[in-house]
Amino acid sequence: MGDSARLPGPITALWEWQYRGACMGMDSTTFFHPEGERGSARRRRDEGAKAVCRSCEVLEICREHALSTHEPYGVWGGMTEEERRAVLARRRRSPGEPVA
Repeated sequence: MGDSARLPGPITALWEWQYRGACMGMDSTTFFHPEGERGSARRRRDEGAKAVCRSCEVLEICREHALSTHEPYGVWGGMTEEERRAVLARRRRSPGEPVA
């Protein structure tokens, strides 16, 4: 095994914002759909998650994190997977465009 003592420590500033999220301590099923969830059930769960996000002090940081890491699952920063994919597609066509 290699000597991990030489590696840099974690940069907590990159993820510490998550401790301030309105979702902290909530059940993850609020933000991540169960296998096979579709239609009105999924829309209701997504809207409930977005309502939590609207009250969150780190909404913008969370959203940008999800976009920059291409987070494939769940509601992050008040956006669903589909909404994030659409923003990323627009950014590819128009670099520098602000988040919608």
